[in-house]
Amino acid sequence: MMTTLTKIMLASLLSGATTAFSPMTPMKAATTARSSSTTTLSATPEQAIGYFELIQKATVDEIAATIPDLAIKPDLSWPSTTIAGVEASLDGRDAPGPANIAWVSSLTVSSKLSSLTIFNGPLTDVPHLLSRAYVKEDGNLYFDLDFRPRAYGAYELRDAEGNYPGPDTLGRKAFEYSGNRKEFDTKFGNEEVVAFMESTVASLEGATPTPPSSSQLDSLTSGPLKISISMPLTDTNVQNVANARKQAASYWLSWAKPGGGHEHRPGAPVNSQYVYDTKFRQNCYGALLPVYKELFGDEDGATVTAADSGPLDEAYVGGGS
Repeated sequence: MMTTLTKIMLASLLSGATTAFSPMTPMKAATTARSSSTTTLSATPEQAIGYFELIQKATVDEIAATIPDLAIKPDLSWPSTTIAGVEASLDGRDAPGPANIAWVSSLTVSSKLSSLTIFNGPLTDVPHLLSRAYVKEDGNLYFDLDFRPRAYGAYELRDAEGNYPGPDTLGRKAFEYSGNRKEFDTKFGNEEVVAFMESTVASLEGATPTPPSSSQLDSLTSGPLKISISMPLTDTNVQNVANARKQAASYWLSWAKPGGGHEHRPGAPVNSQYVYDTKFRQNCYGALLPVYKELFGDEDGATVTAADSGPLDEAYVGGGS
């Protein structure tokens, strides 16, 4: 007997998964989840990650169709390999031309992980995208989603009430950081996106916040809207996580596509953006390493971290924040 999730996967396969960017709206997603009177604990890790892989591939195909110069990097991709004893693949791409996409990693490790990571180049201020779903040994589904700002906003210094240090603590830099936060909120973290993130969490059954990482690099690289939660591995949760990941990629594509209007203005400090991005990506590597070591062991975890992070500027390997 086919589970609900298996039927969804089959329908997606038969349709060619062409609806990568036609997800439920946030409010509809939340309403649909709440209207279900029962929780179906039928999804297996293999089915869940397989479904995420299917949707993620369609998402990347849609991105590539919209950004034609996004090219596969064969030397940085894995058509098929083995990680922690199971099959894994990585589709690595970049677009060094006008689209200026520094790195796209579509990574799948069977029964364990589905991750889409996008780093933008210095010609735009479009947020980097982190979209990751994984299953740990406890059998729960974990979900991380973040739009990572391109300028430092001292987000890691925010207190429990949501307040940031002022000039008494940070001096004149406080005004710079406040300006960076305001610009991000105005252009990307607006009411619509905030509502989407909030309704995503509300749609997930039994969701609880993931305990904060002990790594300082995790807080340094996290944006103000980041979702990091765990939940039971149910059909409903798998479907709603998939919907959220599609919608997040759709937001990112609307900002990053040619003519999206987020190119740096003429005369803007592109070089300083490049330096910031380079150091930021190195910090992302450091934040990711303990996550993948826990999932795949020390050796394979380090291998997956390096591959998923993409090429890093050697000048900042081992650098600070």
